[in-house]
Amino acid sequence: MFNIDATELILLLVLGVVMFGPEKLPAFARKAARVFVALRGIANNAQTQLRQELGPEYSDLKIEDLNPKRFVAKHMREEIAAIEEAKREISDTGRAAKAAATGVTTATAVRHDQPDVVTQTPPPKPLAVPYDPEAT
Repeated sequence: MFNIDATELILLLVLGVVMFGPEKLPAFARKAARVFVALRGIANNAQTQLRQELGPEYSDLKIEDLNPKRFVAKHMREEIAAIEEAKREISDTGRAAKAAATGVTTATAVRHDQPDVVTQTPPPKPLAVPYDPEAT
């Protein structure tokens, strides 16, 4: 819950003994435990009250669901899966198209030993536009 390993716990105990002394340490530990239990009770009461006020459609609500990132991920899971599937299909189609294009280019290779002869025809003369004196 707090990500405290054994060495950090021992260090905290030694620090507590040095700061408060061995006589007062058990009393402070009891007070800390009472505060921790009271805070847990407050959190549970708040969670129960929230469930009652929201109604039965939110009966499966957890405190973790109130985190915006988790809320979006929970409700968008199906859409994200559909997007991932579409990405996979597109990449598979791209690979298949690339493989097919490679086969086509090797099959349709043209020999360029002798160039094709192209005859040029002169461009046609432009037609003269009739002059209209009233238009200007």
